[in-house]
Amino acid sequence: MDLVRGSHPGYGHRLTDSFLSDFAQRITSAGGVPVMLPYDADPAALGDWLSGVLITGGQDVHPSCWGGDESVLTGIDPLGDPSVHDLSRDEFEIALTRVALDRRIPLLGVCRGMQVLNVTLGGTLIADLPVGSIEHLMTAGPLSDGDPGHIVTFDPGTVAQKVFGDRLVTNSWHHQAIDMCGAGLVVTGRTDDGVAESVELPGASVLGVQWHPEWMIADDGALRWLVDAAAERR
Repeated sequence: MDLVRGSHPGYGHRLTDSFLSDFAQRITSAGGVPVMLPYDADPAALGDWLSGVLITGGQDVHPSCWGGDESVLTGIDPLGDPSVHDLSRDEFEIALTRVALDRRIPLLGVCRGMQVLNVTLGGTLIADLPVGSIEHLMTAGPLSDGDPGHIVTFDPGTVAQKVFGDRLVTNSWHHQAIDMCGAGLVVTGRTDDGVAESVELPGASVLGVQWHPEWMIADDGALRWLVDAAAERR
């Protein structure tokens, strides 16, 4: 493992966690207190004191978690390349999602996190979206409100429609998507090509979005929804 430039050489053999601050800033702005969770924490113990759960974006969910094609696995250690499959992360986040669902802790899944939610409930994924008229894997980096052609339309009367309105232009950085929904999960927002962009669990404070609210320039309301739902639960 390479040393971080300027760090003490005695720490070179230790693992170092790093994270993007965007979620923490947006949650703080919404009135919440962000807490970063290591993958070796006990999900059941976390459920004793967490008032809300956010499952963030990242690499593809390991295909063994949803019955996908395992020939795509590279064997590369995720500690050396954070873009490859990381089964330890998947197992932790699936367990934490299950705890949140069982204890009715408000949950927001973002991009990969929406897919983790679906997989936790027994759903499946589209392994690689075909190239089409709508760009789902943007080449531009954050911050971005997305391409004007990437419009998500939400079903009337749903949580998503109450939070985001009837339609919303969003950013998009994903090549996989929800295929079959897990038990009880309902798609409540899609782009014009039919790709699922928001899901929810009727009767529960559970919402998944396929875009990245933390990297939207405008505040789309997703993180405020989570903070408000967490506050109502306490």
